Amino acid sequence: MRCAWMKRHQTAFFYKCTNNKFNPLNLEIMLNKKVEEALNAQINAEMWSAYLYLSMAAYCHANGNPGMGNWFQVQFQEEQDHAKIMFNYIIQRGGHVELKAIDAVPTSWENPLDVFESTLAHEQKVTSLINNLFALTTQENDYATQSMLKWFVDEQVEEEENAQNIIDNLRMIKDNGYGLYMLDKELGARVYTQAAPLTNKA
Repeated sequence: MRCAWMKRHQTAFFYKCTNNKFNPLNLEIMLNKKVEEALNAQINAEMWSAYLYLSMAAYCHANGNPGMGNWFQVQFQEEQDHAKIMFNYIIQRGGHVELKAIDAVPTSWENPLDVFESTLAHEQKVTSLINNLFALTTQENDYATQSMLKWFVDEQVEEEENAQNIIDNLRMIKDNGYGLYMLDKELGARVYTQAAPLTNKA
């Protein structure tokens, strides 16, 4: 399914193309304003998340856990991807991207368990933000945006699961230095993979 703009008599019309035939359904290409504002707010939230994870990476490196630092640096890159997906989508829908200031993030934690418990709590908050966005698209009958957000819904399930698994490992390890060393080594093997929507594979 492709969409194209046609301009006649100084008036812009939007047509839906189905099976290579123009179907003048007069569908709006412009993004619903409420949805646009919510997406812009989510871009800011994703960038705040990226900033948070970079701060966590710095904390881990400074405290002798380079593998955990690597894990959070990958998180940092992934959060930037999330913001880019929404940035690209707003532009694609003819909307206006409005980038606002990013608030300061925490810079210290008590220990590795504390930093990952904070990660899980943050991801749960992000999940609620995505769910609210999804609910808004239903309310506004914006099914295109709803379709885009389905990837984020699935992504949040994975984000929470990953954080919980690391928390479970840390709780089992407790103060075992060798166990902590092995977990840190495992997390250091994590590599960044660009989000599927940015590689046109979604």
